[in-house]
Formats: sequence, structure tokens, C-alpha cells
Amino acid sequence: MKLILGIESSCDETGVAIYHVERGLLAHALHTQVAMHNEYGGVVPELASRDHIRRVLPLVCEVITKADCNLRDLDVIAYTQGPGLSGALLVGAGTACSLAYALNIPAMGIHHLEGHLLSPLLADPALRFPFVALLVSGGHTQLMRVDDVGQYVLLGETLDDAAGEAFDKSAKLLGLPYPGGQELSRLANSGRSGHFNLPRPMQHSGDLNFSFSGLKTAVLTLTRQHMLDEQTRADIAHATQEAIVGVLVTKSLAALKKTGLNQIVVAGGVGANQRLRAQLNEAAKAYNFRVSYPELEFCTDNGAMIAFAAALRLQKQEAKGDYNFSVRPRWDLEKINYSD
Repeated sequence: MKLILGIESSCDETGVAIYHVERGLLAHALHTQVAMHNEYGGVVPELASRDHIRRVLPLVCEVITKADCNLRDLDVIAYTQGPGLSGALLVGAGTACSLAYALNIPAMGIHHLEGHLLSPLLADPALRFPFVALLVSGGHTQLMRVDDVGQYVLLGETLDDAAGEAFDKSAKLLGLPYPGGQELSRLANSGRSGHFNLPRPMQHSGDLNFSFSGLKTAVLTLTRQHMLDEQTRADIAHATQEAIVGVLVTKSLAALKKTGLNQIVVAGGVGANQRLRAQLNEAAKAYNFRVSYPELEFCTDNGAMIAFAAALRLQKQEAKGDYNFSVRPRWDLEKINYSD
């Protein structure tokens, strides 16, 4: 089992990749639906599913060409089984299992968050278990202890909005286009430090949980109290980013202290935030721990992380030839069980 095709279709990106267990990542391709959903200010599930249908097979053909191989060379096809939008997940699962059946090779469902969690190993092969993982995206904010592939312990999670939601919702309040998190971060670069102070919910709560809904409410209050000229918007964006990043860094340091570990990996879309990376890098130098990130192109949803996670899974278990599939829109990573 050496050549793996990975398909990711959990939300608004269609990602396909080919990974070789000895040679590494051979090819990957990604189509994002940002332009389509921008008109609606957020992801429309039905439109997302239909677009995955249009994109997935052309992307499979693209990576096959890039990798200089053909379908008959594949040994396993991996796909995102969950969590995510049910219709979007079904596109990837149906495509993967149909192709696998036609080729008489195994199909393998992969947990979306496990793909993110393990993706820093693509860029940093020297990274070793155990470590703390900060999974931070538009839908998830969690701290996990990772002892090995498939061995995950939840240390803390958001009680309401995820960090990515806080970025996106605050950006919308500032009149920024979708997806707002990236736009808010860019605007924050021209903001003045200390001009506004925003709450940092649960930063010193004594546990490893998060809460960001109150921050969104505070941003809403500011936008109603001030005339939103360009500098004011930038100042609010700066304060918002500082609040979110401050909480994420504080909780990450607390997780390292609680577990006694000295390695942390950051994964998920918010892991691309440069301010978060800068503050974690500074903390790593100050407190002598190691921090790892995926390559920027692999912070977003992508097929490479699914193919790579499957490769690591295949070191632990045999791939099955069962082509009956189901998707899991909700799926607890801590209770992951691929034998179901």
C-alpha cells in the first residue's frame, strides 16, 4: 500500500492529492468556493455540494497527470468521512468509493480534524509524539494531547464560537468581505496598538476551554459607538486580533504546563494567522518549547492532509475493501474508531 489518493470535500474547498508512503507528496490540487459564497456572505451548503460535484473528477485527473501516474497505480483512495456538511461529504465519499470499487482497491474514510492535526508532520518530519495540538479554524477551537496516531485526549474546547468564527463575524461587523478573517488580519496591520481594549473571555479561567461569543458582542458595541472611518476600523481590527491571539497563546502555554510536554503543533485555517505564529514563536524562545505549523497552503482544507493521514493510519491498520459508506457530519475526534 504505497500510493494513496486523498479527497477532501467537507465544506467549501475541493482538495485532491496523491501521496507516496516513501517519496512523500507527489501532487495536490485545490479549488476554493470563496468567490461563489462571497455573494451570500457565507457558505451555502447546497451550492457547496453542487460545486464539489463539478470539481472533484477534474481535480483527480489533474493530480494524476501532475504525479505522472495513472489510476491503476493507486493502492488506496482516502476521503473525508466527517465532520462537515453532509451533502459536501457525500460527494467526496461517493466519488472515492466508486473509484475504489472500479479499481478493486480499498477506500478509507478519514476524520477531517485528524487530517489537520497531523498535517504539520508533512512540513516537519522531525516532529515526534507526544505533543499538544491547537486545532483552530472557522468551526473548531480545541486543545488536544496527541500521544500517537489515533490516540487523542481533549484538553479543552470552545464553549460557543470558534476562533475563526470570531474573526469572520467581527470582520462582517466592520463591513469586510467574506471570508472576513483574512481581511480583518490585513486591516489589523494598520491598526494602532492600545487604542481599543477588548475582553479576552476565559483567558485566566483556570481551565483550557475557550469562549469567543462575548468578544463578538464587544466588537458590535464598538461599531455602534464610533464612526467607522478607515483608521477606526483598523484599530478595532487590531484590538480584535490581539484579543483572539492572546487567548489562544495563553491557553496553549497552559496546556503545555498541564501536560508537561514541550511540543505544540498548530493546525487549521487560523493557523495561517501571522500574528498568532509570531506570538507563539516568541513564547517558544522564551519558554524553551518547540512549535510546528503546516505549510501555509495546507492550513486550509486540502486533499494532502487526508492522503497523509491515511498513510499514517495504514501503518496501524489494514485498509478494508468494503465500499458501503456513510458520512459523519458530527464526529468526536477523541472517540475516533475507524473499525466502525
